[in-house]
Amino acid sequence: MSSADKQRALQWSEAYVCPDRVRFLGAAGIDLVIGRREGYRIWDVDGRELIDIHLNGGVFNLGHRNPQVIDALTTALTTLDIGNHHFPSVQRAELAHQLVELTPGMQYAVFASGGGEAIDLAIKSTRRVTGRRRIISITDAYHGHTGLALAAGDEQAATAFLSTDPDVVRVPFNDVDALGQALREPAAAVILETVPATAGFPRPSDDYLPAVRRLCDEADALYIADEVQTGLGRSGRMWGVELFGVVPDILVTGKGLSGGIYPIAATMLNERAGQWLQTDGWGHVSTFGGAELGCRVAARVLDLTQEALPGLPIDAWAQGFADLKTAFPEWVVAIRQTGLIIGVKFANEMGGMLMTRLLFDQGVWAMFAGFDRSVLQVKPGLLMGDADRQQVLEAFHRACAAAVAL
Repeated sequence: MSSADKQRALQWSEAYVCPDRVRFLGAAGIDLVIGRREGYRIWDVDGRELIDIHLNGGVFNLGHRNPQVIDALTTALTTLDIGNHHFPSVQRAELAHQLVELTPGMQYAVFASGGGEAIDLAIKSTRRVTGRRRIISITDAYHGHTGLALAAGDEQAATAFLSTDPDVVRVPFNDVDALGQALREPAAAVILETVPATAGFPRPSDDYLPAVRRLCDEADALYIADEVQTGLGRSGRMWGVELFGVVPDILVTGKGLSGGIYPIAATMLNERAGQWLQTDGWGHVSTFGGAELGCRVAARVLDLTQEALPGLPIDAWAQGFADLKTAFPEWVVAIRQTGLIIGVKFANEMGGMLMTRLLFDQGVWAMFAGFDRSVLQVKPGLLMGDADRQQVLEAFHRACAAAVAL
């Protein structure tokens, strides 16, 4: 593609799609327009190659254009389309069974086209079955940008779209006392990301999620686990909550469920949370939720994820970042790691943003944490090999050296 084509894509994106985002990235020296993509590499349309450790929030856990995922879609295309959401479907039924079997405590799987829609359904379900409206979420949470998901997430974004909800109360993450205080008043649910992504992947203390479960039980509130970014193997288990020995009432998955090929998400509910499904078959409908093509893709994603779990190089990444911290002790403040969910915190309040640019210069694409820009999000792919890992870590050393020299 010519330079003129790239410039037109940038100009039209600024004019018609996302003006502020294009200007923001441009001011940071990042003019990436993705062309070719394969495995854990992306190429700018001008041919520049980058290793992708952002993965669009985990969408590309299994790599870009994974051949087995593509095969699932192309095979499905020979006989299927999106289907009709009003009727039973072989593909939806089989995927729902697979998800429920993989998710302790769950009874039902209701499908959506994206994580925000799936979170909306989770919140609606808790309000319906408890008869309560009040939702407790976490400060600096991100649950999507649809209606109820936006209201339960970051307060600044909710305010910008006039989506603040007086029945949503926020408490600090990892603060059991604050949550207990909030639950003294009746609530439908507590919703939280198992490891909050946009806050920079702070790991919960070992006793925090068990305390959330206990407090919800005592208050007769439901516990919604948002695993849109942290699920599907990223923690080293299929679902992050499994690391902490807790079983939520509702678990939401998305992003990586698509394999990066076909949009699909799911809200999994236990018997209580989904009891309304027994009496109201049209209580929630989604034309594109559980599209039959997407179900075939998601089923292959689940198979590939299960196959990958035993061999995840979690320790190798931990050692690599421990070495980085040792080499740059005044710049690398902390390594936050839960499996392959990694946040690297730097000494400068904008250190994550700076490292995004410096790593871009070194041929690696990573994204800073939106709510804490001192932190860089690192999301290695589940199938990323040793050579790519070594290349990424070497790029980190060069980028840190460049940052210290500034």
